[in-house]
Amino acid sequence: QLEELKQKQKLNRQKEHEKKRKLEAKKNAAKITEKAEGKGSSGKSKAKTNKLLDKNSKKSFCRELKKVIEASDVVLEVLDARDPMGCRCPQLEQAVTCCGGDKKLLLVLNKIDLVPKENLEKWLNYLKKEFPTVAFKSATLMKDKTMPEQFTKRRARVDLSRTTECFGSKCLLKLLQEHGKAQNKAIQVGVVGFPNVGKSSIINSLKGVRACNVGLARGVTKSMQIVHIDKQTKMLDSPSIIADPSNSALALALRSIIDTEESGSADVLEGVDAILNHCSKQQVMMHYSIPDFRNTEEFLTLLAQKRGMLKKGGVPDVENIAKLLLCDWTGAKISYHSQPPGSQRPPPYLTEDKIAEMQECFNLKNLEEENNNTVQALKYPSPASSIIFQSAGMANGTIDENKVIEVASEWENLETSKEGKEEEEEDFTESDDDQDDVEEEEKDVKEVNQALALVSLTRHFLFSESEHSNSLSFSLDKTADEDDAYDFNTDYV
Repeated sequence: QLEELKQKQKLNRQKEHEKKRKLEAKKNAAKITEKAEGKGSSGKSKAKTNKLLDKNSKKSFCRELKKVIEASDVVLEVLDARDPMGCRCPQLEQAVTCCGGDKKLLLVLNKIDLVPKENLEKWLNYLKKEFPTVAFKSATLMKDKTMPEQFTKRRARVDLSRTTECFGSKCLLKLLQEHGKAQNKAIQVGVVGFPNVGKSSIINSLKGVRACNVGLARGVTKSMQIVHIDKQTKMLDSPSIIADPSNSALALALRSIIDTEESGSADVLEGVDAILNHCSKQQVMMHYSIPDFRNTEEFLTLLAQKRGMLKKGGVPDVENIAKLLLCDWTGAKISYHSQPPGSQRPPPYLTEDKIAEMQECFNLKNLEEENNNTVQALKYPSPASSIIFQSAGMANGTIDENKVIEVASEWENLETSKEGKEEEEEDFTESDDDQDDVEEEEKDVKEVNQALALVSLTRHFLFSESEHSNSLSFSLDKTADEDDAYDFNTDYV
């Protein structure tokens, strides 16, 4: 009991010392900040703003995207044919259609080889009533300028629909060249869209050479890049549209600019859960050859076990398999399709006059014929092998860099020093918990004093008793009693 009481006293003293140190450190820090306000605060703020304007920041992406829109005579909004409505950005379309002048907006329906033929035709009929739409399939393997050419033997018969060749490029180039002739000038064509829809791949397909960097990672293109197709047309590659945080979990999972490798496990699992909730469960089980599952975690564990993605001890690597699944759904591996809306309901900014204005100067009959030729030239997956997907509708995007204030504040918080965090924690604990700590300490001190008083009284009583009584003997040494052993030499009769 005495040792416990001493330990309590030591702890109370340590708490008091720590409080004093914190108060002193806080006072010193306040003095230092007051002195530094007039001298070095301006330099630090400038350094922080320069870091925020990094190429990887979302503000920089918005600024570069705005440059592309302003510099373009024609804007190509690239859509994934598997979810065209989910790839449309109302903020972008409104910015292009309402900016004034002769700026035009075209829709490019990319990855058409990943959806059933009937579904593709439905989407072309739906989208062409709002904007001129081009059916497109990008070339997957392009020649690199830096690599030497390698001559390989080709077979006599090759199925062009199964190769890496591009479809729809002639139609798109013809459409742009006709518009340039009507304007009597060389035109600049901006290519915009959400991540992984194939913006850079379309430019490479039109150029015939790998001029722009492409990859499975999201946000490969960081700034505006100019690619000369011919003397009359320049293509402007742009960074991806930033998905607004107000979007649904499905839209953020498929359209967010953040790479899956850098995002947290909770966000990835939430994205996979949203995808599975918008798909047919039986078709997902058939596609991945997985038995029935109760929830997303069980689905990922079964998929990880099947593909051999295990950690130490044979534990399924759920996080990495979830990231891989998201890459598959945004890439060109999985065939899924969504149905167009039942009724034609254009957005509020698309009036009849705006639709007519966007469609003028284009030969829509020739465009329809070229699209039909492209559709007939390709082979498509069957409806049974393609997963039915429920689209979440248009995805909101952020185009104005002034609206990305929250992102900037997060970067500032990441760049702040550990001292600032410690001071905030101290302020919080001291302001909120000071009264409770003081009351608890007073109670502990009272208990300790009472216990010490009782111990002293008992000692005094015991020693006084031992002095007055000769017959009674009190031993505090327990080991002495325990060491008494039986003497086997003694005999009893």
